Amino acid sequence: MCRAYAGSVARILVLGGSWFLGAAIVETALVDRVDITTFRRGRTGVDVEGVRSVRGDRANCDDVRRLAAVGPWDAVIDTSSYVPRETLAIARALEPVAGRYALVSSVSVYCGWPVEVLSDESAVLDCPADAGPDFGYDADPGPRRYGFGKAGCERAVQEVFGEDRSILLRPGVILGPREYIGRLVWWLQRMRRGGRVLAPGRRDRAIQPVDVRDVAAFTLHAAGNGLAGSFNVTALPRDTMGDLLMTCQQASGGHADLEWVTDEEWLAAQGIRQWTELPLWRTYNGTWAVDSRRAREAGFAPRPLGETVTDTWAWLAGGGEAIEHTRAGQLGITPDRERTILRLWDAYQFDHCGSQ
Repeated sequence: MCRAYAGSVARILVLGGSWFLGAAIVETALVDRVDITTFRRGRTGVDVEGVRSVRGDRANCDDVRRLAAVGPWDAVIDTSSYVPRETLAIARALEPVAGRYALVSSVSVYCGWPVEVLSDESAVLDCPADAGPDFGYDADPGPRRYGFGKAGCERAVQEVFGEDRSILLRPGVILGPREYIGRLVWWLQRMRRGGRVLAPGRRDRAIQPVDVRDVAAFTLHAAGNGLAGSFNVTALPRDTMGDLLMTCQQASGGHADLEWVTDEEWLAAQGIRQWTELPLWRTYNGTWAVDSRRAREAGFAPRPLGETVTDTWAWLAGGGEAIEHTRAGQLGITPDRERTILRLWDAYQFDHCGSQ
């Protein structure tokens, strides 16, 4: 179990540190009185109390050189890496003053995501370590520039730090208090509003989002205990879409009537944007089929989804507000569109079943 941080590092540099996962890593490390430095631009978010904050842009060479002069550190944890050539430059600058480099990557680096069942050994997208932000292409389903970029960042870290000093963490969907994209937040608020709710797909579809606090704990565990290599950081597929929505309803206290639209081909044909318009709903078989055995054998202990849902609602109900993020505006079906789809679903069911 690694929900509480355990390890031998005394000084950690966090690239990021004020948003969601970065803040969770910092707060978890501070519990064990680890000396924390964060490197961030300071345009959004807030500094966590008790850390040394260095202002700067990771794309600015002078800022990165100034950061390196503040070292040394036992480990670097990078939560804000997207452009390979920037990651390559910052890794080169920090390698002389850092023992290990832990990169928060993504399951999107896999060639087969979200279509195929995946493991730690699955093939990864090919992206050079010095690639720019436009490398790759977008396909649906299939690879996207985001995944190519993360794959290139992984290569950059391993080229500089070597495989024995590099930790590549590949989470899927991360949920929990202070979630800035707002997938879970949207469902909680929709359940709170109540009424007839469009519930997408099969209620028994297994899903495996992971709690931000568990990702933070495992990241620190990996950095502090000499781990190396790649690790899928996904929850066990023990919870279902039905569990998620029912727990959202219970936690929020809303009086919702869930209408499960079980014909996913029909639902997709209505033009619903998968993953965003109905958050976390996607029809591809590999979306929630990422094996995290290697991480679990190394100490990763994901909590049940119900705990994540309940704690996120408690944060919201207590006045919590997520940092504004551009992707949050893409989430959620409008009330009018939801009512329209449900009326069409009623007619579809009547046409197919009503006269039988």
